Amino acid sequence: MTNPTLETLMAHRSVRHFTTTKLTEAEVTTLVSAAQHAPTSTFSQQASIISVTDPTKLAVLAEVTGHPWLQQAGHYFMMVADQFRNEQLTPNDPTTTTNLHSTDKLLASIFDATIMTEAMVTAGESLGLGSTIMGSILNDVPRLIDLFDLPQLTFPLLGLAIGHPANQPDQKPRLPQGLMHFENTYQRLNPVDDHLTAYDQLITDYYHKRDSHQRDETFSHHIMTEMSRDPQQRAGILTALHQQGFSTN
Repeated sequence: MTNPTLETLMAHRSVRHFTTTKLTEAEVTTLVSAAQHAPTSTFSQQASIISVTDPTKLAVLAEVTGHPWLQQAGHYFMMVADQFRNEQLTPNDPTTTTNLHSTDKLLASIFDATIMTEAMVTAGESLGLGSTIMGSILNDVPRLIDLFDLPQLTFPLLGLAIGHPANQPDQKPRLPQGLMHFENTYQRLNPVDDHLTAYDQLITDYYHKRDSHQRDETFSHHIMTEMSRDPQQRAGILTALHQQGFSTN
């Protein structure tokens, strides 16, 4: 079964090399409109989007994320979990305050911002654009809060570098469905599972054959490498959430 939407979704790959063509105002408006029409928890629309066009601020984002190529993207969006707007729209009473500062509403705003981001990615790819979602903006949350003057009950969640691809990177193979789609109960991983062994080999073959940055790598080794990163790099996230007025109790 196939259709243009499925073809777009199945063809996704992250793009980090862009032409010099900037997105038009119409393209930016279309992407934001796609985000607005994404599902939203309780119709509360608990996310906001900042278009970052100031070269100085883009340079800071490049420093924070460690990815200078974002400055060459056709456009850069920062996705913000946002309960501040709804705080301004509701009476200032104890129940309202408690609800908006709660972990429940924090998660709802994270869901909204994340779903909006994926909607923009898919919309962009349907228009021939490419993009990369960047969680690396979390490397220095306090700096970004100051840089973008983010009020209480907001939080910088994701970056989205999007533009016209300069090339079409190889697509990374995904996990077999047997390792991530279960029926009725969670299935614990067996390290010697044939699906995992085959997937490790598939990833090894992918890294050997892809056009750039070839290396010896399995998925299992990749996860071990990711988990060995210095946890202090983003140790301030919880503190920043509390400083922004969100409860995580």
